[in-house]
Amino acid sequence: MDAKDKMILSIIQEDSTLSVKEISEKIGLTFTPTYERIKQLEKQGVIEKYVGLLNREKLGLNIVVYCNVRLKEQSKKVLETFEKNIGKYDEVQEIISLSGEYDYMLKIIAKDINSYNDFAVSVISNIPNIGQYHSSIVLHEVKKSTKFKIDLD
Repeated sequence: MDAKDKMILSIIQEDSTLSVKEISEKIGLTFTPTYERIKQLEKQGVIEKYVGLLNREKLGLNIVVYCNVRLKEQSKKVLETFEKNIGKYDEVQEIISLSGEYDYMLKIIAKDINSYNDFAVSVISNIPNIGQYHSSIVLHEVKKSTKFKIDLD
């Protein structure tokens, strides 16, 4: 991956709706080599997919919760079962396996505090082998980004 590829990635992270022509103008290449580079980055899996980022609050999703989960047991089967069970729910945006005091951190989005409480009581607490869970409600998102730092050198 050279500097031009890195420039393409940086540009696409900012605005994936730009045309190949617009990207090529920004990086100083013609259309065809820029197009080929993008297709190669896609083929290599560096560019996984293109998505639209939505404003959750305008959709009525006002609560973000980070829920730390400790399981009663950590066998491979128990971990896989937990991941499969909790991964079914659209409210759960991220499932992160951790080392340390908790086994997992879940990022959960809900309409309001009552909706989150209903989810926690009816879903999280009923998943087999849940030992303990601790919820931290986000008061304010100071920085929110999906962009990776890419060194252009």
